[in-house]
Amino acid sequence: MSTELIPILALAVMFLAATVLPVNMGALGFVAAFFVGTLSLHMSSDDIIAGFPSSLFLTLVGITYLFAIAQNNGTVDLMVRGAVRLVRGRVALIPWVMFGITAVLTSIGALGPAAVAIVAPIALGFAARYKINALLMGMMVVHGAQAGGFSPISIYGVTVNDIASKAGLTNSPLTLFLGSLLFNAAIGVLLFVFLGGRDLIGRSVHDDGAENTEGTGAGGSGGGVPATGGGSGSGGATATKVRPTATLAGAPARPGVTFDQALTLVGLAALAVFSLILDLDVGFISMTVAVVLALASPKAQKGAIAQISWSTVLLIGGVLTFVGVLQEAGTVEYVGNAVASLGMPLLVALLLCYIGAIVSAFASSTAILGATIPLAVPFLLAGEVGAVGVIVALAISSTIVDVSPFSTNGALVLANAQNVDRERFYKQILKYSALVVAIGPLVAWAILVVPGWL
Repeated sequence: MSTELIPILALAVMFLAATVLPVNMGALGFVAAFFVGTLSLHMSSDDIIAGFPSSLFLTLVGITYLFAIAQNNGTVDLMVRGAVRLVRGRVALIPWVMFGITAVLTSIGALGPAAVAIVAPIALGFAARYKINALLMGMMVVHGAQAGGFSPISIYGVTVNDIASKAGLTNSPLTLFLGSLLFNAAIGVLLFVFLGGRDLIGRSVHDDGAENTEGTGAGGSGGGVPATGGGSGSGGATATKVRPTATLAGAPARPGVTFDQALTLVGLAALAVFSLILDLDVGFISMTVAVVLALASPKAQKGAIAQISWSTVLLIGGVLTFVGVLQEAGTVEYVGNAVASLGMPLLVALLLCYIGAIVSAFASSTAILGATIPLAVPFLLAGEVGAVGVIVALAISSTIVDVSPFSTNGALVLANAQNVDRERFYKQILKYSALVVAIGPLVAWAILVVPGWL
């Protein structure tokens, strides 16, 4: 077997193993980089480690550390409550508030699964209480996370822009961000129209005042765990004990903003200003803000280090280190020549979009982005199709499928659904994700690649 094909075989084995077995693909990436690099390419350990994305490592650790502190001190919950109050109890706007909140969280640096983990329990609590379609609410949260997921300071955005920049490709971080934002917002509109959103128009949370009183209970301990009745339907008249953060109207007075929360809000604003306007490294800025918050209030950062998304750090570090070995082997050029020989770059772009979507529905979107974009570099450098359009289409195709129940985001929605038949809800999510995989890449390709305007 030729040297160029060995890394491709190793990559296929990595994807298969990570899909079938509960093994972090980043760990597999490090092992594959070591064996392929030393045995096949005769690379030294230093040469292999040179492919490790050190700046991306700092960004991941800094951002997830900061948001762990923000979650622990209640700042994220404060942001959610404040945004919901802005709609003044209009039920039809609640799904869009959840979409917007997760979009904002990911756009300023939160990992998509982290944002979904924070917002989904609250959103689905609202869905159970105010009889909003659970699939509508859950998918609005996931698509909201993807809508903001490619901002210049987000994990996805930093990853894609860094890969494109190092490859010498023409790239537009703003186009990448807006492309994902508008595409997911359009999906949100379709979800709202076809999943009962129109029936919510004109309804107010005050219309369900009696249910609010019964659900929260007087003088109860709260508990934070939904009490599901014996019914098997979509909620009915069963009283549900909802987390205190999910109350919109008629709730007891809440304490004001604490010092920790105010300082965290200032820190998040500083992160956006210094990173976006002054163009300082987001990893160093986020780590600085996190350390300042930890020094100002040691209790607020208790357990935050353990909440850093180490599995994601391992995933990205391992996959991108292997990609460095793959590039050293000349695999990128080999694939590029094979693609060029087809003479149909538009078809190649479409196939890459579908490959990214199908694999990402079962594996990590970040890992797929780290692998598919480098493989597309040679034919993009040839200039026969617009590099920006292909990059944006690949990014969208590889992330909109995170609604799959086999992905972290889809699983979080399924796990947090309240007062629903879980088996039926699982099948609904499965059918919807299959529809997204089948249609999403084609639409992204048709809009962003075929016209050649990007």
